[in-house]
Amino acid sequence: MSRAFSRPVRYLVIGGALLSEVALASGSDPVAPVLLALAVILAAAKLGGDVAVRAGQPAVLGELVVGVLLGNLALLGLPFFEPIKADQMVDMLARLGVVVLLFEVGLESTVGQMMKVGFTSLVVATLGVVTPFALGWGVGRVLLPEHSIYVHMFLGATLCATSVGITARVLKDLGKSQTDEARVILGAAVIDDVMGLVILAVVTGLIGAADQGTALSFVSIAIIVAKAVAFLFGSIAVGLWLSPKLFGLASKLKTRGVLLATALAFCFFLSWLASAIGLAPIVGAFAAGLILEDAAFREFPDEGVHELEEAIHPISQLLVPVFFVLMGMHTDLKSFTQPGVLSLAGALTVAAILGKQACALGAKAGMNRLAIGVGMIPRGEVGLIFANIGLALTIKGERVVDAATFSAVVVMVIVTTMVTPPLLKWSLSRPSA
Repeated sequence: MSRAFSRPVRYLVIGGALLSEVALASGSDPVAPVLLALAVILAAAKLGGDVAVRAGQPAVLGELVVGVLLGNLALLGLPFFEPIKADQMVDMLARLGVVVLLFEVGLESTVGQMMKVGFTSLVVATLGVVTPFALGWGVGRVLLPEHSIYVHMFLGATLCATSVGITARVLKDLGKSQTDEARVILGAAVIDDVMGLVILAVVTGLIGAADQGTALSFVSIAIIVAKAVAFLFGSIAVGLWLSPKLFGLASKLKTRGVLLATALAFCFFLSWLASAIGLAPIVGAFAAGLILEDAAFREFPDEGVHELEEAIHPISQLLVPVFFVLMGMHTDLKSFTQPGVLSLAGALTVAAILGKQACALGAKAGMNRLAIGVGMIPRGEVGLIFANIGLALTIKGERVVDAATFSAVVVMVIVTTMVTPPLLKWSLSRPSA
């Protein structure tokens, strides 16, 4: 362990020991353990994020890695943080963090921007979904032959999406966010997130049917796809018409914080609506982010913010790190001693990287195709969200994604997130091909 990481972790271990003693002496108030857990998670997230940024990596990687470290201290006889992993209220906060995160991802793009990215981004995105899905399925079938076809499908689904946030941050830091390659990468990343969500809806529908002892026909699968597409495009169409009227009415309320409350209410309602029709709540959160464009917020000149992202940021800073640290804590390093887990992690990582290189085939002549393929590599938060959903899915009482498979997926996410910044910087310095 590097000195940069060892010092923060040492502080957290000492603090955890002291806090565990305080927890034993605390009263019976049910919120007390949650407050303690939040104190630990937020401190760990910021320390881990600081180390990652100093190392030239995204802060989210530090949050995930420090979660892995804290979640496995029990292997060293230091079980101070084990209760956090099993706390249902902390898990609920993490789930809320996912919804807010996808809302933020949606806010980073608008419907107009998606329409402008053109046919090239659509082709790049399609290749970047189909190829990794097929490779992930193949890896599962070869290395996990004892598992059902649904596990293989879910592994393919976790490789589909691209982390818009990580790629956008790297391009911005390199001063390349206005290049043609950047526009294609970011447009394709948004589109393949939408495609990935549709695939997730289909796969979870198949797993749900299998759990009930039935099988979905092609007609049923087509209905799930149609439902997901109809919800996305229907909610966007209605939302674009309705949201200015909604925010116009809300602006007449004589109280502070109306902009944030209205935006979150809109996000949570669409998330609930998505769940009500059988889709993941994150589909609704993503759609809500796409719908809410800056023009709707001009009615709130006294709110003290210039963009909705600025208003959402404090909520995001509270809830999103809970998700990443908790996901890291659920990664069981002991599972890597099981036969085949390391090979699964390695194969998934290779499939994740190679699968996105197919994107280069969709780029126009004269573009830097290598940079486009590299820019689509990071899975980041989206891959973790998919894997986390898999932890909750069961078939006849058996989890679709077990601890070993989840740990392998986390390794894939960490590696693809780490390799993208240096590879993208290198590929953008090469001539177009």
